[in-house]
Amino acid sequence: MSWLWAVFTVAASGGQVLRNAMQKELTATLGTVGATQVRFLFGLPFALAFLAIVLAITQLPLPTLNPLMIAWTVTGAVTQIGGTALLLAVMQERSFVVTTAYVKTEPVQVAIFGLIFLGDPVTPALALAIVIATGGVLIISWPRRSAAEVFSWKAAGLGLASGALFAIAAIGFRGGIRALDSPNFLVGATTTLVLGLIIQVITLSAYLLIADRTTLNAIVRAWRPSLLAGFMGAFASQMWFLAFALETAAKVRTLALVEILFAQVVSHNLFKQSLASREAVGIVFIGAGVVLLLNL
Repeated sequence: MSWLWAVFTVAASGGQVLRNAMQKELTATLGTVGATQVRFLFGLPFALAFLAIVLAITQLPLPTLNPLMIAWTVTGAVTQIGGTALLLAVMQERSFVVTTAYVKTEPVQVAIFGLIFLGDPVTPALALAIVIATGGVLIISWPRRSAAEVFSWKAAGLGLASGALFAIAAIGFRGGIRALDSPNFLVGATTTLVLGLIIQVITLSAYLLIADRTTLNAIVRAWRPSLLAGFMGAFASQMWFLAFALETAAKVRTLALVEILFAQVVSHNLFKQSLASREAVGIVFIGAGVVLLLNL
């Protein structure tokens, strides 16, 4: 079932777009950090339920954690917090679809970080894919009328930084799954997911308790919409982790380009945002670069 990772990736992409849309709505009342915490706090109970179901189905014990697995997972958890916060921040600067396009430079950045941290070679074809995808980002960002009306260095910087943090998170979580060395990929992926969410919930809860108790109280009051966002976040994360357990992070995050198509549908129907022709061309370039990356 070599194609199974692709099914998990497509399901994760769809779930992530819906979760991002829900979080964008929550940002107005909870702020960036509060909406970020919703993803983790209300996702953890569902992840624990997923783990209980997986252990019951496989009849396997909970695997023993080791220092290397914990280190990789902490890296993934912390960088994902930063990536999510920047994602929500940049959504306030540009349209929902263009925000997704900025962040979707992540597959290219996964390849770069793979070279730096894992020693994965960068072939001429890979370099071409990076150039094409980067060109797409520049096309999206280039002013159509005036810089004040169209271009925003803040939006571009936040979006690219968010993609970089998500790229590091992908490598960290895949490293955690592999370091756990579970005999069953379902158990390994879900255990790593639960540990990652626990780290994230503790980290953000401590921050809010110290620095912003008002937001913490607001999260509790907004539990109904937050519960749905939490479930969708846990579902998307579960699918991502299952895909990471079966395939390299570069391939998984590359196929995740379909998220841009899902985001366009959500943006058009939910947020009533239009996509300019230049931005559409940029998305096509990003897609071409990522597809080339997938076929290396």
